[in-house]
Amino acid sequence: MDQIAYLHLLAGEKEVDSWTRIMLLYNSALEEINTKIAILNEEFKQTHRYNPIEYVKKRRKSPESIAKKLKRMGYEDNIENMVTYCNDIAGIRIVCSFTSDIYRLADMIGRQSDITVLSIKDYIKHPKVSGYKSYHMIVTIPIFLSDNVVDTKVEIQIRTIAMDFWASLEHKIYYKFEGDAPEYISHDLRECSHIVSMLDAKMLSLNEAIMREKKKQSDEMTVEKGAHQRLETLLNAKSNSKS
Repeated sequence: MDQIAYLHLLAGEKEVDSWTRIMLLYNSALEEINTKIAILNEEFKQTHRYNPIEYVKKRRKSPESIAKKLKRMGYEDNIENMVTYCNDIAGIRIVCSFTSDIYRLADMIGRQSDITVLSIKDYIKHPKVSGYKSYHMIVTIPIFLSDNVVDTKVEIQIRTIAMDFWASLEHKIYYKFEGDAPEYISHDLRECSHIVSMLDAKMLSLNEAIMREKKKQSDEMTVEKGAHQRLETLLNAKSNSKS
């Protein structure tokens, strides 16, 4: 069942009890998704000898933030509206090295059998007007309770280190101006966003060049090793024929 159906099952309970149970779902969903990401992280380290994940952050929106968001959206502040219209109460942010890692991880997460992808917003290919870039997925994951299984929503954000740095500073700047920063500051932030994009592109290009060079060296070593083995075999054969 989804969260709204579960909420209806709780009808008759005190609102504070319903709130506690719904928050249990969000906290549990965060732990489930975080565990999946940790497993992928370990697999990359041990099997692929490459780790695309730099770090992971998780958070649950505060009651104050939820109430403000509902107000901005024009909805009454109650639990049902919160569950229905706030898709980012439980959030996980995955920070990667390169833009190519973002799409690779998103594909791996989306293909997991117990995860349902509800929506995707690609702010990397289609940045916000502010210059914000990130890859957003709204997913559900089943939470197994003692008497029910509840599909619970989580927002997953995937971005590079440079994108995360920009977004963090942008958030702090707009917080200081209460969301109404002067135009020249907004303009400079957009300019910085372009610089971030160029930096990400350059670092990805450098990484691809390094990988090509490593492969070239590996191939040359393989060829050289094969030549030595053939020469050794030939010399052994000549030595045996003389004896």
